[in-house]
Amino acid sequence: MFTQRKALLTLIGVVTLFLVLRSFREPEILGAPGYRPVKGISQEEADRRANPSRKLPPQGRAQRPLGASPSAPLIERLRYQFPYDLEPRFPAYIWQTWKYAPSSYWFEEDLRGLEASWTELHPKFTHEVISDENQRHLIQYLYGSVPDVFEAYDSLPLGVMKADFFRYLVLLARGGIYSDIDTTALKPAHSWLPEELDRSTIGFIVGIEADPDRDDWHDWYSRRLQFCQWTIVSKPGHPILRDMVATITEQALRMKRAGILKVGHMDKTIMEFTGPGAWTDAVFRYFNNPSFFNIKPGDKNITYEDFSHQTTHRKVGDVVVLPITSFSPGVGQMGAGDTDDAMAFVKHNFEGTWKTDPSL
Repeated sequence: MFTQRKALLTLIGVVTLFLVLRSFREPEILGAPGYRPVKGISQEEADRRANPSRKLPPQGRAQRPLGASPSAPLIERLRYQFPYDLEPRFPAYIWQTWKYAPSSYWFEEDLRGLEASWTELHPKFTHEVISDENQRHLIQYLYGSVPDVFEAYDSLPLGVMKADFFRYLVLLARGGIYSDIDTTALKPAHSWLPEELDRSTIGFIVGIEADPDRDDWHDWYSRRLQFCQWTIVSKPGHPILRDMVATITEQALRMKRAGILKVGHMDKTIMEFTGPGAWTDAVFRYFNNPSFFNIKPGDKNITYEDFSHQTTHRKVGDVVVLPITSFSPGVGQMGAGDTDDAMAFVKHNFEGTWKTDPSL
C-alpha cells in the first residue's frame, strides 16, 4: 500500500537527488594552500606529466580523432566523455552509499558516528551518502551519453555488485574520495600525502588491503597482495577507473546476452567480477601498460613483490600506493600498525554490511 509515509519518503529521496545533481559544480579542491590549477591541457600532456617516462607516439604520426560515436570502443567513449586532467587538485567530494540516506528514519544509529567522522574532518567537502534508490538515478544521469554502462549497472543481479560498480563509476565521472559507510575517518585527507609531494603529479591514491605472507593465502584472499577498494581517492577520468568500468560493463553485457547474468549462473565470482580481485588486477594492468609507461623489452613487470611489506608511501607514475596501515589499521596482522599510527588514515570496521543484502 502506498501510504502517506512512503509518499513523503519518496519525495524526500527525489529532492535529495535533485540537490546532489545541483551540487555538481566546481567544488572546493583538495591540496596545498595557494596552489592554482592549470586547466585545458590535453590528454596526452596529462599522461606525460603523470608519467615522465611514458613512450609518446612518434612525431608526425596521424592520430585517430576521438569522438562520442556509439560505434567507438567503450574504452574510447569513456575517455572522450570523462577526460583525465592531471593538473587540478583532487575534487573535494566524499562519496558513500547505503540502503538509506542519513535523513531517513531507517538509517542505522550505529552508522551515524562513522558517517559523521567524514564530515567533521572535512568541513569544506561536499559529502554525499547516496541511497540505493538514488544510486540508479545518479548513474543514469552521469552516464546518459554511454547507455551501455547504465544497462550493465542496471542488469547486475546483486546489490553488492552494484555497490562495487558504483564506486568506480562515480569516481570516474566526478572524482574525489569514495569510502564505505562502515569506515571511520581518522585523519583529514589533506594529510594523507607528504607535503613535499607535488599534488599536480598525482592523480590516484590506493591502499594495500592484504599482504599475507603465508602459503595458504589463497584460502583467505583473491590475490597474494590485494589493493583496497573500500577507500579510493581519484581525480576524474583516471585510466584505472576507465579500464575497470569498461571491463565490468563488457563482462556484464556478455553474460547478459548469454543468459547467465543471474545469481548462481554467472561464470565469474563477485571477487573476480566487481570486487577486490578484479580491482587489484586493474591497478597492476595500469602499472604495466606500455601506453602509459616506457616499458622496454626485458623490463620486469611490477608485481606484488614491489609492494609487499611496504611501510610508507610509494609513488608509481601518477599513483600513490599507501601501506596496509593507512586503510587497515588495527587488524593485528600483516604488519599493520594500530589506529594511533602516523600512517593510519581510515579505519575499516569490517561490518560485512553487504552480507545483509536481502538479494543474496
